[in-house]
Amino acid sequence: MKKLVIIPTYNESENIEAIIRKVFSLQQGFNILIIDDGSPDGTANIVKNLQLEFAGSLFIEERQGKLGLGTAYIHGFKWALNKAYDYVCEMDADFSHNPADLQRLVDACTNGADVAVGSRYVKGGKIENWPIDRHIYSRGGSLYTRIITQLPVKDSTAGFICYKKQVLESINFDEIKFVGYAFQIEMKFAAWKLGFKITEVPITFVDRRLGVSKMNKGIIKEGVMGVLKIQLNSLSGNYKKRIKRTL
Repeated sequence: MKKLVIIPTYNESENIEAIIRKVFSLQQGFNILIIDDGSPDGTANIVKNLQLEFAGSLFIEERQGKLGLGTAYIHGFKWALNKAYDYVCEMDADFSHNPADLQRLVDACTNGADVAVGSRYVKGGKIENWPIDRHIYSRGGSLYTRIITQLPVKDSTAGFICYKKQVLESINFDEIKFVGYAFQIEMKFAAWKLGFKITEVPITFVDRRLGVSKMNKGIIKEGVMGVLKIQLNSLSGNYKKRIKRTL
């Protein structure tokens, strides 16, 4: 059973070594793939130095320029499929997601789920250290998504996720158009429409202590408009045909 954690980075030099060491300290067989978008703070160099210590388990893909969260994950998904990983996880670099919860997501996928979402909004899930406006944006966004799309996921913008490889093999990534939080919604929506089972696993989400948040008004706007576009696209008769990858 091959397990991969994909961590996109942009200016995460304050967090990247600690998060990598934490994942490997769990000794649960996870490999790590860092997707770095040309961080000017030296994030990639830190990772490459650590590769000497974690040879064969730590990998990095460097891209030129800040190309967006969604394209980073799609780059990572394609890499993971080429390397025949069975379970592929998404996780932030800033410790907002607890690496100790990674195996819980994989376990959910080995016990019936196709996609396991680390959820802040199911029973047992919670958020620590967020200002009130972030709570409003996040909870409001998830409720808005459920109303518009009927997606049966309470934390639709969550970015702590495990996918079975069969899910990623089935999605036509060329049809995934968004790069911010709407990307997270679109991936879950596509998996659901293709008939895969999504399970939410309660987690505690902790706001970053080091580094700068990537949240901005553009990402929020993309989320609002993106949900409408996702639902409109799905109403077309050939949505499932377009979103399903032809092998």
